[in-house]
Amino acid sequence: MTGTAVVVFAKAPRPGAVKTRLCPPLSPVAAARLYRCFLLDTLDGVRGLAGVTPVIAYAPRRARALFAARHRGVRLLPQVGPDLGARMAGVFRRLFARGFEAVVIIGSDSPTLPRRHLEAAVRILGRADGVIGPSADGGYYLIGLRAPCPALFTGVPWSTDRVLATTLRRARRAGRRLRRLPAWYDVDTSDDLRRLAAELRATPTSAARTRRWLQGPGQRFLSD
Repeated sequence: MTGTAVVVFAKAPRPGAVKTRLCPPLSPVAAARLYRCFLLDTLDGVRGLAGVTPVIAYAPRRARALFAARHRGVRLLPQVGPDLGARMAGVFRRLFARGFEAVVIIGSDSPTLPRRHLEAAVRILGRADGVIGPSADGGYYLIGLRAPCPALFTGVPWSTDRVLATTLRRARRAGRRLRRLPAWYDVDTSDDLRRLAAELRATPTSAARTRRWLQGPGQRFLSD
């Protein structure tokens, strides 16, 4: 195996298990339906990249059959580890062990992430140690490497505004230079959701499934 793997970190879209910080205004069922739209739109963006291998790193492990049935033609890899850092480090390690020359991980919480950011990440990894996409909340929406670096994922204060700064500091200590992409945002809170809805009204060609849901069944949640 050679080339670049682009990995979408995903959870099974089940009520009560995804986007819980959006409840309220969403109900758990609505949050799960919206999350499924996020995931499908994110995968569309990855599939549109030339010369990469799309991968879903899924959780929980027992959800493999669900992902296999819904996402044919995409490689599947279970997330393994006690926390997010361990799971991410494990995905990098396993994919490099399979012969990939570069690996990019993105989340499924940025359905309108511009394809140009993904293309830039793949291009940068042709000549740099790594790449990172800062998010508006102090974390990151993308990280890519050309070799495993477990130090980037150990002892990180996940789900805080210190994730990006901690990761960049650990990269410097490990002698790795992470090139930065333009900032983007994750959809984690009700404010993020309203920002997303406004963006989709202004750009009606992106994230088709998410847009249809927000402008259809989801509209009543945003108007409350």
